[in-house]
Parts: sequence; structure tokens; C-alpha cells
Amino acid sequence: MVKNIFLKTLLVFSIILTIGPVLLVGIQSLSSRWMWPNLLPQHFGMRAWRAVLEDPSLLQALGNSMVITAAVVMLTMVISMPAARALAFEQFKGKTLIETTLMLPLLIPLLFIVMGLHLTMIRFNLADTLSGVILVHLLPCVPYAIRILRTGYERVGTKWYEQATVLGASRQKQFWTITVPMLMPSIRSAIVLTVVITLSQYALTAIIGGGIITTLPIIYYPYFSSADQPIMAAFTLLFAVLPIFFWFVIELVCKSVTTMIRQP
Repeated sequence: MVKNIFLKTLLVFSIILTIGPVLLVGIQSLSSRWMWPNLLPQHFGMRAWRAVLEDPSLLQALGNSMVITAAVVMLTMVISMPAARALAFEQFKGKTLIETTLMLPLLIPLLFIVMGLHLTMIRFNLADTLSGVILVHLLPCVPYAIRILRTGYERVGTKWYEQATVLGASRQKQFWTITVPMLMPSIRSAIVLTVVITLSQYALTAIIGGGIITTLPIIYYPYFSSADQPIMAAFTLLFAVLPIFFWFVIELVCKSVTTMIRQP
């Protein structure tokens, strides 16, 4: 009895901590005047939302953010899955050095790496381009994805693959019948983390994009530095919609793939 009451109290407390700040920001975005010590705004209005939605660079930034995020997710998974499998199952010369190199973006400040990388991208005509921004976003995303997927591979182990090989299953068959179903939690976690990381990148996009490639963080920070709290709140809510959208898409795709694999 006491345990059930404790769990219910903990659940209610967690819901309040999760929904409370969002509700507060929502009210703030609709307020025209909210002075201390009033619990609610004295006046409501859509001024903040009109200011945000009428920003001429909003649609372009939104489109660029979606394209960059989708591309970074796909490239991260293409790079990370074979790398994680090799690090989890294979033993080869220089493995420790490769592991250390792959983890360097997590240990060294990214700005230090990107400032040197910027010169290289200028030489290859990748600076101030969408392709350059996508490539530089891989730096913080790939190491995390490799760590997550490697743990997943180690948890699955090699026995399933050995048994599938004995039964004559091809590498492609093993990938769809063993890797994808059993690594789905790790794959989902890696994709979600990649989305969160790439959507929040400001400095990398500003340096490599040169102000030409605009994303939501690029136009968000000027609003954030202003003293107009309703506009800051409105853009914060808008900025939060994109990760939620990608989360729904990720869940839909993962469930579709799982259903497709389970069908005979």
C-alpha cells in the first residue's frame, strides 16, 4: 500500500516536472504583460507568435534544419554500425589507436577541431555550403553513436551470427533477422541522440556555414539574447517541436521496420 502511494506520488511529481515548465513557457509566449507578483499575465496576445512566424528566414532555417538532421542521421548510422561491429567483435592491430581516434571529438573541444577543419573545407569548397555543415555535424554525432551501438553488439554477442552462418544465412539476411531486431533499442537510442545533437549545434553551423546556411539555432540565439521574454518563449516552443516531430518519425519507421521483419 505504502509502495503504491509512493509510486503514484513519484509519477505525479514527474509529470509536474515535465509538463510544468512547458506550460509555463506556453503561457509566457501568449502574454503581453506579466508583472511580479501576479500568478497569471494581466494581458494575453499573439504578438510574440506573430513576430516569430513572420521572420523571413524562419522557413529556410526550418527546411535546412530538417535536411541537415535527416542527412546526418543517415550518414551517422551508415558509418557507425560497421565501425561499432568491428570494434565489438574483431581483434586487429591498432584497434586501441582507432578507438581513441574515434573518441577524440568527445575529449577535445569541438571548436578547436573545427577551426582547423574550416581551412580544409575552404580548400575543398565545402565552407558555406549545406554539405559542409552536414559533414561537420558528424563530428559530435558519430562517436556517441559508435559507443551506443558497440554496447548493443557486445550485448547480442557473436553466437547468433555464428549459428546463422552455420545455417547458411547471408550477411544481408543476418543483418535483417539478427542485427536490426536485436539492436533496435540501441539503434533507436543512437538516432534520437543524433537528432538532439545535430539540432542543437550553433557554433559548428555558424563557423562552417559562415552565416549563409541558416538553421533554427542560428536564428534562435538572437531571440534568446533579447529581453523580450514572450518572443523567447514562443521561439523556444517552436524550437522544441522539431525534435518531437523527428521522434515521432523515428518511432514510426522503427515500428514499420520491425513489423516488416516479423512478417513471414
